[in-house]
Parts: sequence; C-alpha cells; structure tokens
Amino acid sequence: MKVSTTNAPAAEIETEALILAIPDDTGKPTPWDAVDAIVGGIVSEALAGPGFQGKRGQTLALSTPGNRCRELILVGLGTSAEIDLEAWRRAVANGASKARQRGNSRIAVPLPEIDGHDFEELATAATEAAILTSYRYREFKAASTEEVGLEEILIAAPVDIASATTRAQKIADAACWARDLVNTPSNMKRPDSLAARAIEMAEETGLEFENIDDEAANELGLNALLAVGQGSAVGPRLITLEHRPTGAANQPTVLIGKGITFDTGGISLKPAQKMGDMKADMSGAAAVFGTMRALAELDAPTWVIGVTPLAENMPGSQAYRPSDVIRAYDGTTIEVLNTDAEGRLVLADALAYACKRYEPCCMVDLATLTGACVVALGSQAAGLMGNDDELCNELISAGEATGERLWRLPAWSAYDKLVDSEVANVRNSAGRAAGVVTAGMFLKRFVGTTPWAHLDIAGTAFLDKATPYQPKGGTGFGVRLLTRWLST
Repeated sequence: MKVSTTNAPAAEIETEALILAIPDDTGKPTPWDAVDAIVGGIVSEALAGPGFQGKRGQTLALSTPGNRCRELILVGLGTSAEIDLEAWRRAVANGASKARQRGNSRIAVPLPEIDGHDFEELATAATEAAILTSYRYREFKAASTEEVGLEEILIAAPVDIASATTRAQKIADAACWARDLVNTPSNMKRPDSLAARAIEMAEETGLEFENIDDEAANELGLNALLAVGQGSAVGPRLITLEHRPTGAANQPTVLIGKGITFDTGGISLKPAQKMGDMKADMSGAAAVFGTMRALAELDAPTWVIGVTPLAENMPGSQAYRPSDVIRAYDGTTIEVLNTDAEGRLVLADALAYACKRYEPCCMVDLATLTGACVVALGSQAAGLMGNDDELCNELISAGEATGERLWRLPAWSAYDKLVDSEVANVRNSAGRAAGVVTAGMFLKRFVGTTPWAHLDIAGTAFLDKATPYQPKGGTGFGVRLLTRWLST
C-alpha cells in the first residue's frame, strides 16, 4: 500500500473516499464544517438524522459526485470520555473497510484533534489501521476480479507527519508478514522450512543469524526441545536472529518465541475439533521474527537477539511419552505428565540457553501457551507474568499505546510449589487450577535472576472472528507492542 501525507485542509483533498471522524457530542459543531459546506451540507444533515450519531463502531457512506472526493465516509469516535488512541485506530479501520467494500481503492484521512495525543501518534495509528485492516491471506486462492483492495492512503495534518507514517508502515508491514507465517499451512512450514523463511528475511534485512539443527542441538544438550520434536520426521531447530547496531548497550535484550509448527498434542492427542488451528502454535516465533524484521528496517538503536525454538509435536513410535523424565539444557530434570504441554518444554531450553549464552539485560518470551489464558482473558488481552515490575510496566504501557493490551497475572511464590514433581525437579503440568499461572511459574524456573516477562498470547494470536483491524486467523500480535517497547 502506498502511504503519503499532505498539509492540505480536508476540504481541498482529492481522493475517492474521504474518511471523517465524528465524535458523539450532540449539538457540538464537527471539525469538518468546511467539507460540509462544499458538499452542500450533507454532513450536518446526516448528523441531524437518526441514522448516525458518531457512536463507536458506526459508519455512514455519503455520495458526493462532482466534488473533490467521490464519497465521504463518516466514522464514529464515541463520546469524549471514550476517545483514545485505540478508538481512533478502530475508527480509521472501520472507515477503510467501508471504503473498500464500496469499491474505493484510494482513501484520505484528515487527522482530528484528540486530547492527549499529538498528530504523529494519530498518524501512526491511522497508518497502522489502514494497512492492518487491508490484510488478506490469499496465497492459495485465485484472485477475485470483484474484490477491490486499498492501494493508497493519504493522511492529512497541519504539521509534518511523514517520518511517523513511514515508520508505522514498516512496523505494520512486519506485522502482516508475521500474519502470513501464522496463516501458512503447517505442511509448508515445518521446522526446516520455517527456519528457511526466517533466514531469508534475515539476509534481506541484514540481521545476523544462526541455524542450530537437531544434531547441533543434541551436542548442546537442548534435550527438552529435542524431546518435543522427536516424534516428527523433521527435526527441531533453534533459530537466533541478531540486530546489533553500532553504539548499542553492552547487554542485549532477548526475545524468545515458541515455534511449534503444528501441535497434535503428541501422544496426549488433542481432540479433532479445531485441531487445524494448531498451525498457529508458532505465533510466538512469528512475532519475534516480525519484530526483528521491523527493528532491522527501522535501524533501531537497541541490541536485540531473537531466539526461536521450532519443533513439530507429533505422535509416533519415537515420540516422547507421559512419565518420561527429561534433563533440560541447564540440568533441570522435568517430569512429563502431558505431552500436550510441550510449549513450556521448548521455551525452558530456549530461556536457559539465552541466559547462559547472551547474559541479557532482560528477556521477554511470547507463546500460545495455555487454553487457560483464553478462558481468563479471551481475545482482548494477552496474559503477562514476570519477575521485574519495571519491565512489566514498560510492556503494559507499550501494549496500551499499540492496542496490543496485556493483563498482569500473579507470580506469587505460593504458586511455585504447584509445579514441583515427586520424581524430578519440576513437572510440565500442574492440572487445571490456575493453569495459565502455573505454566508461567514453570518457565520462571529457567530464567535465574535475569529480568523476565512472559506473554501468553493464546487468545490474541489467532482469531475465529475478525475485529476492525485484526482479521480472522493470524493477527501478528506482539510485533507492534515489542517494536514500540524496544525503540522508545
């Protein structure tokens, strides 16, 4: 999508569809009086009627033949108390979708004034919204001659916003690329082929990389990763990507993403219903790959290393079993009670490996880890746990700014004993009670004293139903959040 900017007033913009954000403040003038005057007062006439009141989620298309724009798309912002950056982002997404549905390929978005947010923030959110809502995964479908896609967005503001929109486009494009990885069928992204796609991206963007295959993993003692992948005909991988700009701090930040390219549950087989969604069980790795791409393209000043354990959890004669005991990379022994609790096993090795090899200033892991998180938070927020308040608060702030929200869960010491095992140091399943928390407490055993945060993105990474700018399927959750956190 082409993104451009202008300082022209809304009334002077030439485009196919002009998106005007309208607050739900009855009786107050809109900021678009000049546009209304040019189009014969149809905006004020529409606002006076019962069909559109500026409520959140509302849209209204008004035809304006013979004018600089072919159509006006009114989008509701809600009441003054409701208007924030996320309300604006969703309003632009709703307007862009409406414009596309009506056959428009070029849209323009004049920025309103919103208390507490400058024009650069509004331009960033508008750019993200237009690109993210335009995403379609059509790799295996013939192109429809009837479907119109958005090709251009023009963003208007009284100040220079070009750098903000350029930056936002790179981040949104990286999130869409991560969505592509998630939506790719698992027969086309087994550990070796997903690794190849990550390496191809690294070569294109100038990231350093390392591809640790199963033989090298065995030499290193990454036994938990190997155990999860041993039922598959394709061995696991550990992929590291590194962005180290000149003058960066002496210690890196490490991002770790769970990369189960398909999860059958192993011998603890999942039910057939919705098993196909398990192609998305590598969404944590996709988020790390997307974030590393964005950081490289932005030339971010932070030293960041992405570590992604990739494996396919399959049943078979070589598969690991309930009752097995595994000695993880750091020597911790793990009793396997459920082979469908495999994500925490691959993360355990990755966390311990990253701690020892890179001595990071902090670590953040992302994983579609537990169904319990979906039950607790749905798709509105990811679960957050950690051992460092400052780190967790920074991530929460980045989540609020990007609309990729986090909700912190307790990591109290009372929960720690729930993952103790009678036959090993730790067990990989502690039952249904507090399942999202006990999974995080398991991971905490492998980070030592390193500041660490865990994001359970099980409910946010893959959606059954689209939202204004998140499609059905892979969402790329985490890319925008982490990129903002790491570059501000």
